Amino acid sequence: MRTGFIGTGSMGSILVEAFVRSKALNPDQIILANRTISKASSLANSYPGLKVSPSNKELVKQSDVIFICVKPLEYKQVVDEIQQGLHPSQTVVSITSAVLLKHLENLLTCKIIKMIPSITNYTLSGSVLCMYGQRVLPEDKEQFENLISQIGSPVCVEEEYTRVSSDLASCGPAFLAFFLQKWIDAAVEMTGIPPEHATILANEMTLGTGMLLTSGGFTPFELQKRVSVPGGITAKALHMMESELGNIFHQLVRITHDKYEEDLAKVEYLFKEKQ
Repeated sequence: MRTGFIGTGSMGSILVEAFVRSKALNPDQIILANRTISKASSLANSYPGLKVSPSNKELVKQSDVIFICVKPLEYKQVVDEIQQGLHPSQTVVSITSAVLLKHLENLLTCKIIKMIPSITNYTLSGSVLCMYGQRVLPEDKEQFENLISQIGSPVCVEEEYTRVSSDLASCGPAFLAFFLQKWIDAAVEMTGIPPEHATILANEMTLGTGMLLTSGGFTPFELQKRVSVPGGITAKALHMMESELGNIFHQLVRITHDKYEEDLAKVEYLFKEKQ
């Protein structure tokens, strides 16, 4: 399966590297295109056999599946460039939440898939959110999920839940890392523990907790109950966090959805502008 990637920024390059390292794709199956060709060439130089296309149009001619890995407001321009070169048997994969399946299905004649990757896919872990357009057949879904299961766990979601699902699966690593860094900083400031020591402990704790919540079979609630003892240190700290954090997570969901609605309105305008 010849696979093209339009855009080799942060997430585009993560996907390419993950697919190659997992052996889901061989380098000679991958074609790259990027507005700044030198960036695509730099990535290609890391994996002998990987090809760089001089344009998005040329990439489409050589690809069975095309991942569009650009910023939301750049999608319409890419679609305008490639739409005449696509045919019904090809598949276009969007990786951004604000570009809806209908935006692409209205302009492109091929099969459309929307997926939301995560930085965790770089370590061949975490989830990959999947949504499918109306032209995608069951065998297409199976083939696609066989591919992405090499870099993460495919999770099918309704498009209306894209944003909140992305908060948990894709934004979540940054939110969790922020919490850990604040905790590490406080530990260093208040106790004098060496920063590298605190960081190792926090990182290993996070890894172990993730295993407990997946292969260990615990739910987050069960894990809290298992660790804390009534009247103990953990229970007292949990009570403090319950009191102090208040509705912070409701605010988190609200702000990500507000930003999503802003982005969606801008994307809607671009896709309607020239129709």
